[in-house]
Amino acid sequence: MMPNQLIGGRYRIIRTLGEGGMANVYLAHDLILDRDVSIKTLRLDLSNDEKTINRFRREALAATELTHPNIVEIYDFDEEDGIQYLVMEYVDGTDLKTYIKRHFPIPLQKVIQILKQVLSAVSEAHKAGIIHRDLKPQNILIDHNGNAKISDFGIAMTNSELGLTQTNAIFGSIHYLSPEQTRGGMATDKSDVYSLGIILYEMLVGKVPFAGENAVAIALQHAQSQIPSVRDFDDAIPQALENVVLKATAKDPTNRYASVDEMLIDLRTALDASRIMEPRFVPTQLDDDATRLIPIDEIQAAQQKMHSVSSKEQNVTTQEDMEDVKEQPYKKPRRRWLWLAIIVVLLGTVGGAFAMVRHDNVTIPTLTNKTQASAVALIQREGLKVGTITKSSSATIVNGNVINSAPGAKRTVKRGTPVNLVISSGKKLQRFGDYTEEPFNEVAKLLTLKGFNVRQKLQSSTDVPAGEIISQSVSAESKVNPENTTVTFTVSSGPQTVTVPDFTNQDATVFYNWANQNGIKILQPNTMSSDKVAANKVISQTIPAGQTVTVGETMQVTLSSGSDQKQSSSSASANTSSQSSEQASSQPGDQSSSSSQATSSSNQSSIDSSSNSTK
Repeated sequence: MMPNQLIGGRYRIIRTLGEGGMANVYLAHDLILDRDVSIKTLRLDLSNDEKTINRFRREALAATELTHPNIVEIYDFDEEDGIQYLVMEYVDGTDLKTYIKRHFPIPLQKVIQILKQVLSAVSEAHKAGIIHRDLKPQNILIDHNGNAKISDFGIAMTNSELGLTQTNAIFGSIHYLSPEQTRGGMATDKSDVYSLGIILYEMLVGKVPFAGENAVAIALQHAQSQIPSVRDFDDAIPQALENVVLKATAKDPTNRYASVDEMLIDLRTALDASRIMEPRFVPTQLDDDATRLIPIDEIQAAQQKMHSVSSKEQNVTTQEDMEDVKEQPYKKPRRRWLWLAIIVVLLGTVGGAFAMVRHDNVTIPTLTNKTQASAVALIQREGLKVGTITKSSSATIVNGNVINSAPGAKRTVKRGTPVNLVISSGKKLQRFGDYTEEPFNEVAKLLTLKGFNVRQKLQSSTDVPAGEIISQSVSAESKVNPENTTVTFTVSSGPQTVTVPDFTNQDATVFYNWANQNGIKILQPNTMSSDKVAANKVISQTIPAGQTVTVGETMQVTLSSGSDQKQSSSSASANTSSQSSEQASSQPGDQSSSSSQATSSSNQSSIDSSSNSTK
């Protein structure tokens, strides 16, 4: 399909999302409901294959019967130009396989959170009588909010179908297939439980437990080999969580969880402190008589052969006895004593040889948990040789002590046999991981269970939400031993806040100093005259006193320029002084001139007075 191609008159293709062995998946837009959807179409070369078409239809029917927030919803199923297609919910994110590669190691709390959603979805399918049969990380989608959704019910079967049909074909992905399926047995609810256990293993370890050159080699390991310990990979994983893996992946289905609901209940408390001392899960032994099938003809042939051999031996013995009886009367006594002497000598020789052989054999002493020096001394004292000495991490044996030996303790070997030792290098160092921007409370709980000493340092931040980690004292790539590692997390307390004081009637410099010290932005102050507030003091403020503000907020004050009356008086006085000064500077005469002008003025006044009197 090409971009912009219209399917079913309403779905416009946007781009390709993925291509598989059976189908191709595209991102499309539903023009009627105005939403993005995923469209899965059969490949052209399989469009005429009846089995593939039936499987495709079965996926549509199986998924439409299920409604669950963690199952990809099927919207439509149709055909166009001879090509079958499914219209499904579009999950904007990635599949779990890719998620593991990008985020490994995944915090245990996150591992449990994802798997709980998957288990809940599978439980819903099982209640509807549907077995998925192909559970694997590639069929689990993770959206950008961390929500998991199961897809691809293409080989899912109902319990009724499984009861009616059974073939020798093995479906599903071999890395996640249950032992009973690899042997051609019928898949059950517990087959899905096994696959979920393998998925949990991969989330904890970062890889699948079994690998091989071909599918047959991997299938044999599922059927015969014990699943590797996740605690050997990372001994900080709680035993209770490893037990979930071990119980889910037990070879015998009777040793597994009775249902996914039981597995979910166990998983929810796997990190609880009350389960720290939980012993390792050990499945009950299989009943060989019940599981081993021996053809009846082989049994009968073996019985006949044993009967034939027994008859021959009995006949030979009887004949020899009869000959001895016949010969006895003719034997001479001396000859009988001679034979007795020979027998004694032979018995003595055989006994001596047997004693020498026994003396030449040595039993390997118990060396586990002894220091390397003590183990070497014991080996040499028993007449054995010290073989190769290698080191390996151990969660239980202290550094420098023996983990195990080969041959093992209490094995009988010849003198001079080399004994190889594995010496503990202490607990395996593990990558610390990046916990920035994760909730501190959850991380602290998880790391404390692992044995870390966790400390907290609060720091305000406008970028990181309160309660989340800003930085860590141990780098993400550091290899550490939890029991002797202390980590300090710098945790956001949210944006810094400050309480605004009352600046009324205070000098402007008091406000400026406070704002600068507390990171408050200052706007250019307003000014206005005031009869009550002295000049250059605060009249009002934009944020009321007593209110709490965040650092970085903006604040403005209004300053007094003094009263209007004082300003008028000051202006008049200034004008009078100016005029006097101008007059003085414009009349620079001597004293006689001044006196003459004064006399003239006086005379003029007298004239004016006289004139007024006459009138």
